[in-house]
Amino acid sequence: MSRGNDTEVTEFCLLGFGVQREIQCVLFVVFLMIYVTTMAGNAGMILLINADPRLQTPMYFFLQHLALVDICYTSAITPKMLQSFVVENKSISSRGCMMQLLVVATFATSDCYLLATMAVDRYVAICKPLHYPVIMSRTVCIQLVAGSYLMGSLNASVHTGLAVSLSFCKSNIIDDFFCDFPPILSLSCSDTNINITLIIVSVGFNLTFTVLVVFIMASTLKMSSAAGRKKTLSTCASHLTVVTIFYGTLSYMYLQPHSGDSGDKMKAASVFYGIVIPMLNPLIYSLRNKEVKEAVKVIVKKFL
Repeated sequence: MSRGNDTEVTEFCLLGFGVQREIQCVLFVVFLMIYVTTMAGNAGMILLINADPRLQTPMYFFLQHLALVDICYTSAITPKMLQSFVVENKSISSRGCMMQLLVVATFATSDCYLLATMAVDRYVAICKPLHYPVIMSRTVCIQLVAGSYLMGSLNASVHTGLAVSLSFCKSNIIDDFFCDFPPILSLSCSDTNINITLIIVSVGFNLTFTVLVVFIMASTLKMSSAAGRKKTLSTCASHLTVVTIFYGTLSYMYLQPHSGDSGDKMKAASVFYGIVIPMLNPLIYSLRNKEVKEAVKVIVKKFL
């Protein structure tokens, strides 16, 4: 690694959690278990949806891709973090860091749009049930998913491209366990105003999709019968839970001012956002979803 006013940083050092060796061993076991649970839960969700004909609906088509996105972006973060617990060398090449930025940003943004797409699906199912099969046709569903991946790729490419063009001469130590935009920008000796502005605009724009959740809740209140309200809430409860957790953490990470003593809080938010949430999503959708639980029972009976 070399750095200076006129030299280029060729690698970064991920500071990680900065805890004692004994605690690192405990954290390694904990995060390994979380990662295995995440991979098993999301992969199991994908296989379950493919295996059960009753789950061949738009909602589960989107859920399948949400599980795939969760697998991809947690896999861009967790393995490198686990490696840092067992090796002394915690460095990552500048190219590897930028690639991690690109992959995480791509799938995290795609996650935002998929959650918005799922909200649209629930809104149409509630407010226009007779037209639902026509509006949410297979072609429309594929286009919505493709659009989510496209928007994720474009968003990540713009932000990563701007990050690549920066000069780093202050330090090469990243106070985090993976490469993320805020800690990377804090190390640059270039003008980062445009980077910060675009991040705020991008995250703010993505957060506006929470308006879709308001539409769903409004449609719930319009239900004339108590039975109708109960059915709607049972349909949307899982999605509302996931949206609240995901967007709440996203807002905390990227929209609040970063102070010098906020490092540990940001790391905790990063753990929740990049590692814990992908594990929770399949659990939330399965535990609160009658169709998924019935499909699991059918699969279990086949193998018993």
